[in-house]
Formats: sequence, structure tokens, C-alpha cells
Amino acid sequence: MSDALRFEWMRLRTLRSTYWLLGVGLVASALIAVLITLVVNVVGGEEAPMDEMLAFALNGGAAFGIPFMAVCMAIIGIFATGHEWRHGTIQPTLTALPQRSRLILAKVLVVSATAVVATVVSLLINLGIVFVFWGEAPGLLDDPLNQALPGYVVYTLIYTLVGLGLGLLFRGVPLALVVIFLVPLILEGLISGLAMVPALDWLVPVVKFLPFSAGAQLMSTSTFEGEPVVDFDLFSRWAAGGVFAVFAAIILGVAWYLFKKRDA
Repeated sequence: MSDALRFEWMRLRTLRSTYWLLGVGLVASALIAVLITLVVNVVGGEEAPMDEMLAFALNGGAAFGIPFMAVCMAIIGIFATGHEWRHGTIQPTLTALPQRSRLILAKVLVVSATAVVATVVSLLINLGIVFVFWGEAPGLLDDPLNQALPGYVVYTLIYTLVGLGLGLLFRGVPLALVVIFLVPLILEGLISGLAMVPALDWLVPVVKFLPFSAGAQLMSTSTFEGEPVVDFDLFSRWAAGGVFAVFAAIILGVAWYLFKKRDA
């Protein structure tokens, strides 16, 4: 197992795409944090829901539907498996490491650790930005932020594993990239929108099981108290995260099984 871990760590840190994607994720997340803190300074803290603004700043807008860090880490996950077929390295890899389950487990562990570390670093960078512009981080240790921030780390981790599973399932990069962008950004939004049409209200119970939308509940800090246009009866934070985790486990489990059964 140690050989597989060393191999995967060397593969990950010798790819230029790893550094580009980490850099894009960190910088984009930090720029969103700068933008949000500046907007709050202009508008005034009294006019803005500070717990939500702080959450948006710290997670780089991920809770606002712009998960730059999660998407970049998911692409790293896709490359961890999909690149093996794209560049024809899967056969020499399996020659050196014939135990397929150990190889995939090593990829899961190394990529997961990278995702968690990168997300925590991003949070710390954005927290520094918040202190620079606000001089404080109001409510940082209070509910709901004390749950939403760990939820953001878990969300990014699961998102990354979905990417890794898709790269392994499709044995390549292009189709996995299409799915990782198409499903959360278009398909799930379309289903949620259609569920608000009275004639299609049978879609309402489906919405809370949409994996990426459910995953977004992990980062929720919403304090909305009005009557919603449509009550989707969404799961609680961690139950919704469980829906996202089950989706990732199914994708990864099926891909893992097929990897062991199919030829390289």
C-alpha cells in the first residue's frame, strides 16, 4: 500500500495541472472574498446579513452557487483517474501496481487529503482577507457558521470524490468534465425550476434528492423566515450531506467494481 501511496503522491505533485487548478481555486475564492467584504463595507454591516456575508466570504461564494474551490478539486479528482486512459499510462501503472483496489484506494486517499488541506488553506486565506477589510469575523464561532464552515470542507471533499469516480467510470476526462459541470449547473437547476410550475408539482419531492443541491445544504446559513414560493421540504444540513455522500459512494463504488472487472 505504501508503494501505491508514494506513486500517487508523486503523480499528483509532478503534474502542472495540479498547481494550476489549486492556484485558480485559491485565487478565485480569495477574489470573491475581497469582493464580498468590499461590498459589505460600501453597503454597511447594518444592511447586510453578516453571518451569510461572512460565510460567502470564507467559502469564496460556494454557498452562493459559485463553488470555485470544489470544482477545481473535482477536476483534480477527474485527472487522477481519467488521465491514466487519456495519456495511455494505465497499462504501465497496472504493471507496476497490479493490485487494482490498492491503486484506487491510494488515489482516493491522496486526492482526498489534498482536497481537505487545500480547502482549509482557502478558508484561512479568506479569513485573513476578512480581518484585513473588517477587522473582525462576527459570529465565526457561533451557529450556523460553526457548522457551515466544516460543512464546506465536507462538501468540497465529496465533490472531489465525485470527480474521481466519474473519471474512473468513464475512463477518460471529457465526458467526466461534461457531467461535473452539466448536472449541478444546468440539470439540477432546471429540475428545481420546473418543480415550481404547478403542472409539474410532482417534481417537488425529487428536489431534495438532487445530489449537488443537497450537498449545498452543508454550507447553508440561511435565516430566511418568510413563506417560500415552493416548500421543497429539504433535508437538514447533515442529512442532505448524506444524500450527496451516498451519490458519491455509488459513483465511486460502481466505477471501482467495473475497474476491477474490465480490461485496462
